[in-house]
Amino acid sequence: MPDHPPTKDGSWRHQLGSPDFPPEPDRYHLYVGLFCPFAHRVLLTRELKGLQQFLPMSIVKPYPKEGGGWRFPSTDEEYPGSTVDHLFHSRFLHDLYFRSDSKYEGKYSVPLLWDKKTDQIVNNESEDIMRMLNTVFNDFLPANETARRELDFYPLDLRPQINEISSWMMPNLNSGVYRAGFATTQESYEENCRIVFSTLDRLESHLSNQPRNIYVLGSHITEIDLKLYTTLVRFDAIYQQHFKLMIGSIRHDYPHLHRWLKHMYWKVVGVKETTDFKHIKENYSKSHADVNPKAITPLGPEPNIEDWTEDDERWRREAERESESLRGHM
Repeated sequence: MPDHPPTKDGSWRHQLGSPDFPPEPDRYHLYVGLFCPFAHRVLLTRELKGLQQFLPMSIVKPYPKEGGGWRFPSTDEEYPGSTVDHLFHSRFLHDLYFRSDSKYEGKYSVPLLWDKKTDQIVNNESEDIMRMLNTVFNDFLPANETARRELDFYPLDLRPQINEISSWMMPNLNSGVYRAGFATTQESYEENCRIVFSTLDRLESHLSNQPRNIYVLGSHITEIDLKLYTTLVRFDAIYQQHFKLMIGSIRHDYPHLHRWLKHMYWKVVGVKETTDFKHIKENYSKSHADVNPKAITPLGPEPNIEDWTEDDERWRREAERESESLRGHM
């Protein structure tokens, strides 16, 4: 019996910063897949907070999933962007779950946070890990990296708004695309497809009513932006075709969300660098035989993300000036 077994739903929900799991550089190891939007939000937090030196990482391949689940390449060169398991040289992700609990019966998912000192899983819930990484290593960041120390994706004053948006965005969009895509009846598909697009409509309306918002909640990037980005960057690239979400596209039907997405990709350092369209597209197209039995990966859209234009840059500068002016009058 492990010291910290998973909960009944198959998840580990232990907290970095607790007496059992104090923050220490290079004590913990992160496992992700570049294809997974839930792992991607954790990867973004690690990247934007500058935690690479404190939290090493291993990356599973995007496919195949059959015959044992997600697996690691035999070398870092086998599938570019994926890595060997740097800790144990495991073949499969499930090896880590059984290493932590030999009687585990749940799913084998990423992200996964591992404690090297006690040799067990700490947490495998993406929102938990995001919020832990948001603050737990702040004291280890160099003194001259003030911006990263102060970067807070879950600030106290915005938590009510973050929680409110998350309460409907997560089930209806972040998870909603899967309910539509994996529906087994026409009725279920149509119901869930409509929910996805009504949620996009709601987010588009929010941004259109706040035309100077650089981020969803204003001039400050929050976890809402990270959660939304990892779904929207996949939407036109694979969800629209693969999950039959054909009512509209981000680039053609949602101008405010489209500009927000382009800003995240092109202007927030670290976002583009953690986005791998090959991993994303090949995972979905080659791992879901019931949806895409021939495993053909579609071409397009081209480009993956449209360019940031001069008009976009003028909008950004005006929004930043207005934000600075408002702060000056506070």
